[in-house]
Amino acid sequence: MSNNGAHLGFEQKLWKAADKLRSNMDAAEYKHVVLGSIFLKYISDSFEERHEQLQEQVSEWADPEERDEYSMENIFWVPGKARWSYLQKNAKQPEIGKIIDEAMELIEKENPSLKGVLPKDYARPTLDKRRLGELIDLIGTIGLGDYESRSKDILGRVYEYFLGEFASAEGKKGGQFYTPKSIVKLLVEMIEPYKGRVYDPCCGSSGMFVQSEEFIRAHNGRIEDIHIFGQESNPTTWKLSKMNLAIRRIDRNIQLGDSFHNDLHKDLKADFILANPPFNMSDLGRRVSKG
Repeated sequence: MSNNGAHLGFEQKLWKAADKLRSNMDAAEYKHVVLGSIFLKYISDSFEERHEQLQEQVSEWADPEERDEYSMENIFWVPGKARWSYLQKNAKQPEIGKIIDEAMELIEKENPSLKGVLPKDYARPTLDKRRLGELIDLIGTIGLGDYESRSKDILGRVYEYFLGEFASAEGKKGGQFYTPKSIVKLLVEMIEPYKGRVYDPCCGSSGMFVQSEEFIRAHNGRIEDIHIFGQESNPTTWKLSKMNLAIRRIDRNIQLGDSFHNDLHKDLKADFILANPPFNMSDLGRRVSKG
């Protein structure tokens, strides 16, 4: 596997390798282990690249430890014990789960916009620490957050492919957090959200918003002309949504709650509404009719 993971079909190869490490763990549980690790690798790559740039500019009064140098580039601050190099160095340690949990806590503490978003249960006894270390080594083989990888949307491709595979592995339940890309693309192409406020009351992992961004780029529009608003009732899916948008640097206002019973965007005057209601939920009809 090449370091930048840019060759054709690398998403499938990476998925197959990661899936072999799943053992007897349910896909619903394993997806948070994998996607949380991928997110961590991405923000660490971005930070490390910027850190190296600043080190080269020290003579020009640049300070590699000045947080503003990162925030102005829309890069998350990553403490030393949360950086991928530190995690990979400890990947074979039996306490690797605890080390990752602490890394997630450190990142949330230093980056308020991620508070309560990152998974922090890698130390649980049921998670095989040897396989977790192998997963860290595997994800470490691909570049995700450096400039070259961002220009090729390596992370977007990996994240999107993995979300789809996890949804497929979970079967009908997977529809609660993921709508097939072909359907999302059709809806976006029909509505054409070039600019304005886009709202999804059942946003899942935010595939609608990601596709809206891709639509704008494909038509030479400006990303800053679109504003994202959404709501998701499932706490774990809400976390996926926040991470999915954060890695793409999409400005967002995603609230946690049931939009059918408690609309948290009551005053929003949306220009576009994109939604795929969770029809696979057995009580959806009753919930809507009572609302």
